[in-house]
Amino acid sequence: MTTEKKKKNKVIPIILGVLIILGAIFGTKEYLYYSKHVDTDDAQIDGDISPVVSRVGGYVQEINFEENTHVTEGQVLVKLDDRDYKLKLEQALAGQKGASAGVGVSESQIAATAANTSTAKANIEAAKVKLNLAQKDYERYANLVKDGSVTQQQFDQAKAQKESAQAAFTAANDQYNAAVKQVGTSQSQLAVSSNTVTQHQADVDFARLQLSYTEIKAPATGIVSKKNVQKGQLVQAGQALFSIVNDNSIYITANFKETQLEDIKTGSKVKIDVDAYPSDEVLGEVYNFAPITGAKGSLLPPDNATGNFVKVVQRVPVKIKITKAPKEILAKLRPGMSVKVSVSIKD
Repeated sequence: MTTEKKKKNKVIPIILGVLIILGAIFGTKEYLYYSKHVDTDDAQIDGDISPVVSRVGGYVQEINFEENTHVTEGQVLVKLDDRDYKLKLEQALAGQKGASAGVGVSESQIAATAANTSTAKANIEAAKVKLNLAQKDYERYANLVKDGSVTQQQFDQAKAQKESAQAAFTAANDQYNAAVKQVGTSQSQLAVSSNTVTQHQADVDFARLQLSYTEIKAPATGIVSKKNVQKGQLVQAGQALFSIVNDNSIYITANFKETQLEDIKTGSKVKIDVDAYPSDEVLGEVYNFAPITGAKGSLLPPDNATGNFVKVVQRVPVKIKITKAPKEILAKLRPGMSVKVSVSIKD
């Protein structure tokens, strides 16, 4: 009995000693690890997600993709009924054609009035010559009638010719002024017609643009998600139809406590453990830091100036770029997946 009791008394100290040694080894290992790393499991995979929004309203005529499939940038994914928009384009083209015809008429009027102006100017010159001759004859006959060299009848005839030439000159001058005025009017009409053509061209461009929007194309290359459209459905302008997760846009958003940020720097190496694929090695590096905490950027940010204040450690989102990962794993990563990150703070 005494020997067995002594053996038991020796086993307990040995077990305690082993536990103390194991605890010391574990504690030392953890201390050494956390002195060189900053960890958080408040992290997830993110990516650039492009919403696809209808720019015009209409009934869905064709859907050329399946949900969760890969599409390429510029690919026509949805086709809306475009008959209304084609009619609007035809109306705009008809208006433009009519306005262009108006420009042609105005240009023809300007050419015609310019020709009339030239003719009227020539008539003025001819009337001016006749008036000068008649004026000289009148003045000569006025001097000769005094000494009786010509009769009063001849003088009256010269006077009548002068007055007739004066009237012809006045008429030619009035005709020229009217022609010049008509040219100005035609030029004003041409300017108005040109402005009308420009306006109708804008209408045509807008109608073509609206017609092009009936083909809803992929804004980026990636995988389609959240399909919210069906054939025959009436969609409105500005309505979100689905989203595209862009290729090669996957990154990590890690929410570190503000007390952990002191030693984290841009470019720090990061080990990433993906919950879905724990056995695969994924590496990254710190890219940048959010300008505000997560709480401050929320829909209802806290206001510490109201009520009783309780200090809460805030978290700051940190963007981490993936630098190394197996291709087959990288292709399986999806925004929203949970990960654990470990940032190396000492080389």
